[in-house]
Amino acid sequence: MRRADRLFQLVQLIRGRRLTTAAFLAQRLEVSERTVYRDIADLQHQGVPIEGEAGVGYRLGAGFELPPLMFTQDEAAALVAAARLAQSWVDPALARDIETGLGKILSVLPPAARVSAEALALYAPGLGLDDTLRVRLQTLREATQSHNKLRLHYRDVSGDASERTVRPLGCFYWGKVWTLSTWCELRDDFRGFRLDRMDAIEVLPDRFRDEAGKTLADLLRQVNAETAQGKVVPQKPGTPPPWNNGSGKNDNTG
Repeated sequence: MRRADRLFQLVQLIRGRRLTTAAFLAQRLEVSERTVYRDIADLQHQGVPIEGEAGVGYRLGAGFELPPLMFTQDEAAALVAAARLAQSWVDPALARDIETGLGKILSVLPPAARVSAEALALYAPGLGLDDTLRVRLQTLREATQSHNKLRLHYRDVSGDASERTVRPLGCFYWGKVWTLSTWCELRDDFRGFRLDRMDAIEVLPDRFRDEAGKTLADLLRQVNAETAQGKVVPQKPGTPPPWNNGSGKNDNTG
């Protein structure tokens, strides 16, 4: 890769994330971290407002814009593939937005690239989620975005029912099932719930703020630490791990 191209791609990678480490940039650009530090210093010297420092991470300052990008033919095909796959496994509102967004992208491509992308022989028939789960997923996704607490009526793997008030943190797809990761107020800990085991969902008017130790980032750090220590047993493909399958920790009710 030419250095000019690498510098341009480096800016794009930093622009696309809230905080980007040198290790991540080095991996994506296939160079050493030392090269990344030197490139960032050169960009800063040229007036690109990259903020941050080595060992912490970098972000692009406000007010900096690059010219609109044109997707390559392969990138356009990849977007079509991702959109087709996602539409079968997300909620109705998100599926419509995917279709609209993809149409806008394809409309600005050169004719040859657009024809090639649309002719991609990769499809995902609409057999992924039934209508009930699609609506349920939309409710959970929107509550997660708005930070509304939820009251869940749930049945665990043994069929035992429970009612939980939770803070929704994120929806995860495992190849066969969707789960909702939460902070459970009953257990005062993280819990995961399978969407197909929810009997009822009530979106509460109460909203929550992110608190240290109770966020999705905290959950992911905890999972990464447990995985590194060998506490998370590998699962079969398509099966949620113990921390996110509704079996719960130290109990069997989620």
